[in-house]
Amino acid sequence: MEPGCVGENDGLTFWLAKPEDYADVMSISMDIYGGNDYLPHRYHEWMTEPDRVVLLARRTGKLVALESGVLVDGGRTVVVEGLRVCPTERGRGVAGTIQGFADSYLKKLYPSIQVKRMTRGDDPGPEKLSKFKLLARRAVLSLLGEAEDFDGFTEALKARLMSENAGGGAVHLPLQTEDKQLRTILLQPDLAQRLQLPGGSIIQDWQPLEPIESNLAVLRRRNLTWFVAAGSGGSPDNNRPAFLSFYTPPYPVPYGFRLNIDLYGTDPSLARGALVANLDRVRAQLRGKVAMHLYMHQAVAESLKEFCQTQSSVQWGQWRSIWEQLFLERDF
Repeated sequence: MEPGCVGENDGLTFWLAKPEDYADVMSISMDIYGGNDYLPHRYHEWMTEPDRVVLLARRTGKLVALESGVLVDGGRTVVVEGLRVCPTERGRGVAGTIQGFADSYLKKLYPSIQVKRMTRGDDPGPEKLSKFKLLARRAVLSLLGEAEDFDGFTEALKARLMSENAGGGAVHLPLQTEDKQLRTILLQPDLAQRLQLPGGSIIQDWQPLEPIESNLAVLRRRNLTWFVAAGSGGSPDNNRPAFLSFYTPPYPVPYGFRLNIDLYGTDPSLARGALVANLDRVRAQLRGKVAMHLYMHQAVAESLKEFCQTQSSVQWGQWRSIWEQLFLERDF
């Protein structure tokens, strides 16, 4: 086995990724996710992220695949991300080979792992799904526009929200919450049931994390902006929100910039207020072409879709107007 190689199987050699492999990784990622690929932005962060392993597969020295896994949930869960195969190698079983090697390598490295989790933006069909437990399906709305278009879009949504108020008064948006208050909220034992969290987890930028103490450090590293909202007659400062939301700081992708907004709860009126609060806070950070993705419970999807139908220049994405994020798990 070559020096620095961590294993080999089926004509492939496996290596731990290094910063200097960036160009090779980008060369096999040209057509990934329709211009929404996060890895060009995340790759160098992955190189230093605690408890993350990034594996590369090579055939006769040429990079043909990548797979990554990060340890979460106090060491019991590995979340796999980033799988990609060189276009000329697709359909030859390379994905299965690197996935199998990654599983065995991670198990040796972290014997505490009990389950493997992943999220997908497509339905792999009943045969592949039979190998996993489907924990949740989330609805996703995608909209595209220039940064300045989102200013008009946000103002239009604020006006709609005001018109929906029975008294016609000021719009009461969810409150931005600080780190100390957020910890109290996320560690409430009934949070998952009250907000109908998908699979009992917070899914941050497609990465599922149980709301437990050990995952708070992971969330803090993401520099997220959080909002909380109470139900009718309540106040968010009672630390028992009926709705929770946050956005990932906009980051560059091949398309332009990507903005992810996550919504947790099943009240459509609170979902509308949460969307406006997030957009109002983030719009000063937007620039260039923006692909915005909204992730939510199925119960609020149709209402939010109708709410977003304004006369602004923001357009539906090239995806279906409502699509799905699947949250999957299997024993490790």
